Amino acid sequence: MPVVVQWEAMTANRHEYDDGAAAIDSQSRARRTSDIELRDDSFFDEPALTEAIDGVDIHDTQQGAENDPAWGVDAEDSFDQGDYELDERNALRRVPGLSTELEDVTEVEYRRLRLERVVLVGVWTEGTVEDADNSLAELKLLAETAGSRVFDALSQRRQKPDPATYIGPGKVDHVRMVVAETGADTVICDGELSPSQLRNLEDRVKVKVVDRTALILDIFAQHARSKEGKAQVELAQLEYLKQRLRGWGGNLSRQAGGRVGVQGGGIGGRGPGETKLETDRRRITTRVAKLRRELKHMQTARVTKKAERVRREIPSVAIAGYTNAGKSSLLNRLTGAGVLVEDALFATLDPTTRRTTTTDGRVYTLSDTVGFVRHLPHQLVEAFRSTLEEVAEADLVVHVVDGSHADPEGQIAAVREVFAEIEADHVPELIVINKSDVADPLVISRLLAREPHAVVVSARTGAGFDDVLAAIEADLPHPTIEVDALLPYLRGDLLNKIHEHGELLSVEHVAEGSRVHARVHAGLAGELAAYAAPAATR
Repeated sequence: MPVVVQWEAMTANRHEYDDGAAAIDSQSRARRTSDIELRDDSFFDEPALTEAIDGVDIHDTQQGAENDPAWGVDAEDSFDQGDYELDERNALRRVPGLSTELEDVTEVEYRRLRLERVVLVGVWTEGTVEDADNSLAELKLLAETAGSRVFDALSQRRQKPDPATYIGPGKVDHVRMVVAETGADTVICDGELSPSQLRNLEDRVKVKVVDRTALILDIFAQHARSKEGKAQVELAQLEYLKQRLRGWGGNLSRQAGGRVGVQGGGIGGRGPGETKLETDRRRITTRVAKLRRELKHMQTARVTKKAERVRREIPSVAIAGYTNAGKSSLLNRLTGAGVLVEDALFATLDPTTRRTTTTDGRVYTLSDTVGFVRHLPHQLVEAFRSTLEEVAEADLVVHVVDGSHADPEGQIAAVREVFAEIEADHVPELIVINKSDVADPLVISRLLAREPHAVVVSARTGAGFDDVLAAIEADLPHPTIEVDALLPYLRGDLLNKIHEHGELLSVEHVAEGSRVHARVHAGLAGELAAYAAPAATR
């Protein structure tokens, strides 16, 4: 667990720290008893600061701050929700290491977190060397996102992982030596380990061992914000933990009643009893059942919220893809949603839906979904199934691909595997190759040749977004019922519905009203049936 270091106060002048670090003047003692906590960057000369403040016009200062580009924010700019969430996430900044030495203390800021020191271990069973390197590189990004500092990475070529320790006995000794040399406190394995493999490997390397599934679950737990997202992550963690419960020493003893202080209990307390592990497993089962009931209720609420969109047959577009491919950036560009954008894996977990319109006025919705990754833990897929159903129920999937990644084809394959698992492989798919401003043109050409129905964009610069909008509009489902109606001028609401939810082919304003020729869905066709134009006037 990361350690939160809090400093009671910092002295006012750096020169007070000498080689002995022993002298503290009376002003510093008075400041120590104050309720104010100072950050380590608040070293200043107080008399000089007071004189400077007295000589400054506050109005001029505010006006200068608004106009000075060094402040980084113009007066007319304002933070959206994503900016606030990003600031909150970065409030607890992390540092490589802590000690009581002065050179380290001066680098530490109030409420910073200490990074875990980790060593990565992978088993290469199939594919090329490049595939193995890409897998370890992705594991490194996952580890850094979770809050750790990677010291070394080791990989072993095997036909299959060792059933006892995941890696071979010789490689285990090598890992133990690397852990001792680097001072690492955690080993992260690039795969899902069985409970016995975790226990045996920890006994051999003498530090904590975490597998890829636990690492991804930890990232999800850090980034979940909504009530539903937190419940889904907790459910996935409990399902993972249920089979990996471990005790130590007295924790494995039987739980029995009896007199206080008597090991075996008293009369009526003798017998097999219940172990601590069994008690924990029963509590987890009870908690899982409660979480499933809560998620089922939340799913009902979500269905109720979108019932009106379903009734009006409003098309829905789901933005899906590999994690950190730029899905949230694409949503912000298309709708101005203002969701959090960060160069990190699984930065946003909670789905966001926004309403937008086509160039001809048709209304549709855009939904940002959770990112996918290779070997996505099945616990997460099951826990987030209700959320991922938004992809399966969509009319179009905008599959965002990171064009600058070393293996974009592998990302596409991994995402489509999840599509098949959630039964969304039948939904029409539009490939959007993002980050064209930094991607290799040869890679983009290769992807376009492999995926004919694809467009190239850059969410950072905005290049290619007209092509994306045109492709989305072309792939949206079109109304199938063609109607001719003569609408009275008092029923302008019906004409507005045709603009929003149908396709207006022609309109003619006559003395009796507006004669329209349009294609609409079944619900709107029923409303227009009362105003059907006579056959002679069509």
